Amino acid sequence: MSHTFHPLTQEQAELIAFEWRYEGDYAFYNMDADEEDLALFLDADERGETTFAILDDDELIGFVTLQFESTDTISIGLGMRPDLTGNRNGNRFLTSILDWIEVTYKPCTIQLAVATFNKRAIRLYESLGFIPQETFMQETNGGVYPFLSMKRLQKSPPNI
Repeated sequence: MSHTFHPLTQEQAELIAFEWRYEGDYAFYNMDADEEDLALFLDADERGETTFAILDDDELIGFVTLQFESTDTISIGLGMRPDLTGNRNGNRFLTSILDWIEVTYKPCTIQLAVATFNKRAIRLYESLGFIPQETFMQETNGGVYPFLSMKRLQKSPPNI
């Protein structure tokens, strides 16, 4: 079994947006929690060629969105299917994303932001080499919430 990455289809976007339901505090990540984010996610032109479905043996298990900050830095946003979260699947899931990005785009740095309440995700990111940078306030889901930016060096930059 290995993960494969393909541009997210409209059908997959709608499945994620309307059927993936997280429980408890993690309901924060339900797509319909923020109407603006939902509209952007469902708009194929907005998604463009930067949001990818993650498949495991042809089964949709997650997605990743890439934002190219510079020639050597990529920001990512990601989501794992709710029934797979909290079951020790995160390491394999995130490792496959990082490996795919490394092989496909060869960035020096990958960065992401995570809601500060999500200690489970923060522990995972740190275990895979992400270093906390700064906490900032982000407007989302009808409010303003603290997020933590994290950065991971993929490889050493070339010597100049």
